[in-house]
Order: sequence, then C-alpha cells, then structure tokens
Amino acid sequence: MFLSVFDMFKVGVGPSSSHTMGPMVAGARFLDTLRASPFHPKGLRASLHGSLAFTGKGHATDRATVLGLAGFAPDTYDAAKAEATLAAIAGTGTVTPPGLPTLHFAPATDLVFDYDHPLPGHANGMILMATDAQGDVILQETYYSIGGGFVLTEAEQAAAGRKAAAPSGCPYPFQTATEMLEMAAASGKSIAEMKRANELHFRSAKELDAGMARLWQVMNDCIDRGLATDGILPGGLKVRRRAKAIHEALLAERGLNLTAPHVINDWMSTYAMAVNEENAAGGQVVTAPTNGAAGVLPAVIRYWLDHVPGAMPSRVGDFLLTAAAIGGIVKTNASISGAECGCQAEVGSAAAMAAAGLAAVMGATPEQVENAAEIALEHHLGMTCDPVKGLVQVPCIERNGLGAIKAVSAASLALRGDGEHFVPLDSAIETMRQTGHDMHEKYKETSLGGLAVNVPNC
Repeated sequence: MFLSVFDMFKVGVGPSSSHTMGPMVAGARFLDTLRASPFHPKGLRASLHGSLAFTGKGHATDRATVLGLAGFAPDTYDAAKAEATLAAIAGTGTVTPPGLPTLHFAPATDLVFDYDHPLPGHANGMILMATDAQGDVILQETYYSIGGGFVLTEAEQAAAGRKAAAPSGCPYPFQTATEMLEMAAASGKSIAEMKRANELHFRSAKELDAGMARLWQVMNDCIDRGLATDGILPGGLKVRRRAKAIHEALLAERGLNLTAPHVINDWMSTYAMAVNEENAAGGQVVTAPTNGAAGVLPAVIRYWLDHVPGAMPSRVGDFLLTAAAIGGIVKTNASISGAECGCQAEVGSAAAMAAAGLAAVMGATPEQVENAAEIALEHHLGMTCDPVKGLVQVPCIERNGLGAIKAVSAASLALRGDGEHFVPLDSAIETMRQTGHDMHEKYKETSLGGLAVNVPNC
C-alpha cells in the first residue's frame, strides 16, 4: 500500500483522529452509500463499540458521528456551523444531509454506546444503519477507525488482512526500513528524494509542494493560536491551558543571561503543548500521525526553524517527506492507533517521524535518519494510552512535549554517530506491534486502567 504524505498528515479537527475524525469520515462514507443505494430510508441509527464506546464521550465521538451523518467532513470543518447544526438536530430529531431527504435521527435514542459487544475487526468499531418508516434496518455498514483518521469498512478490513498490498507503481516502493536503506544506497538518493519521487507518481510537483506548504501553515497556525490562548479546557477536568503563560515567561527571560541551557526543552514543550491544547479544545490540527500526538512533529519543526542556526523554511517539505516515509513504514508494519497498541503507537511513532525529519534536514545520511527514528521509537516502547476521563488532556498534552524533546535528542545522538547501531528500526517497529498485542485493553484508550483510574476525574 502506498501511503502518501497527505495520508500521514491530514488537516482535521480535535480532539482525536481515531475517535473524532474517523467517525465523522465514516458518517460521510455511509451517506455516500445511501446516495448510491436503491433504498429510500426514513431514519438513521448508530452504535459505537470498543474504545469508541468507552472513551467516546471524552473524545467527542458522539458529536462527530452526528455531524458526519449531517454531512460534515474533518478537512472542511466549520465550528460555528457545526454548533448550529447540532442544536438544530437536538431540537428536531432529524438530519438533512446534502443529496438526501430529511431523515429521523434523535441522538439521545438513535446513537448507542455499546460497552458490551466489541467488534472483531478493530478496537474502534461502529455500525451505521438506515431504517424504513417502521424503524426496521434496511441498510447497514460496519466501520473501523484504525488510527490517524483512516477508516475501513468491515469488508475492507477483512480484505486487508487476507491480501498482500497491490503494487503501487512507485519508483521506490519500500515497505520496511531495510528496503528503504537498500533503495537509498542503490539510487544514491536521500529518503526525502525517494519519497518525493513516489509522490510525483500520483500528483504534480506543484500540487505536492502546495499541499505540503498548507500542511505546515496549518501546523504553525495551530502553534500560534495555542501560544496566544489561555483559559480552561472543556470536558470537566478543569485543565488550565499553560502554553501561553510559559511562552510569555520564556520571551521575558530572553536577553537576561539568566537562562540555563536546558530551558530549550521548555521551548519545545511549549510549542507541542500549544498544539495539543488546541486539539483538546476541538480546534483545527494536522494528524502527525494522529491528533493525540499532533504536537510532537510541529514542535520539532518550529524548534528547528526558530532556534537552530542555518535552518531554512524551504526545507520543511524535506522534513515532512522524510517523516511521512517513516510513518508509513510504522503504520504498514505495526500501528499508529492508541486503541490498538497504546500511546507507543501514537507519541512513539510521532517522535520517530520527527526525529527522522530533523536528522534529514540537518544533513544526516539515510542510515543516520533510520537510526534517529529507531532511537526515538525504542524509548517509547510499552507506553500506555490511559487518558483521564477519556479526554485527550492528561497525560496527553505534556506527553507531546516530552515526545518532542526525545525526538530532538534522538536526532542529535544519531548525528553524532555514523549510522551503525545495534537495533534496526524494523525490529523496534515489530517489538512495538508485539507489545501492543500483549498489552491489556485497559491500557489501550479505554480509560479503564492506569492514570485514568488512579487520578480523580474532577
């Protein structure tokens, strides 16, 4: 399977790519199915299963499902319009999706959180149904939100498990880090150059560069909004935004000769926290590779641009291409889903991607890039996903800051070496997959264990 830079990085809405964006995408897909069907539905129903049920309230899965069935999509999300639509649906008990008649849908009764019947294909499962005038189901589809905003139907998920990926036609079709390094050695190209050549098989250079420029613009704007906004985050935990105050303090300390060298870590953390505070508030973010880990990579890019001498904005595209190459390998061979493999699959993958990107733009060889990604991922192995009250706030916001710090340290260590190292990236990825498989479900985005049960929810 070819995974584009625009698959790994998608503009969307917080707080969760798998629990918010995924269900919204599933709703939109179901509407397309209805438009193409011979049936004449009168109503809609939905049921959420597994992790989507257990942490759906905190992740706004209910809102996202309703909005998806009303015709909303993550990349064009309009917050004001969404609020007005939700209020109208609550008042009328109906939705009127584009291209379909008005359909009965009362979320209080037609949207069910099913805690007792997990679906077999993935921890994030949902069933969407169309009903006739008597309330009988006339069409239904099962969807799995597999992380990072990716959504598969039940049939697509089953087929993916049975078949090898079809050839993409790309000039450098690497599926593993080993293949990536072999192709780099044979071609003499960097990882970013190979990834660019693969992207150009599907789109023009102009489209590619414009798309990546937009991705970084949205990421950077998200940092700036987070640095400019304070207050209490929604959801009931009463978590206070901290990025703005920390940023103001850091700015005030500049030039006073009072700043210890390690304070650069505070800059990185603040950039990452700014993104994840925006994500927690339901703002516009870019999956990198998920919403819960969306702050790591933008924070490292911003650190590089603002604090590293010689950094060039023109090379942000190379950063993103390199990071996407690593993210694609992780997703292909393991997972980027917290509900599937814990937070090692989210912040761990994000740190590996960011470390690789930073190493690349600082002149690393392909071997050093692979080493940077391996170091970052290895030292997130075993990390659980245990959000308090099911909200993408504690420990998620600070965790992105520490993920950014680890990414920069991993890149620095790799650049100090010659690319030779003991643990291959492919081995770290396989270890992450196995660890996620062995991890108890209470530590995989269900809020049934860990911090979620040992920290008061109010």
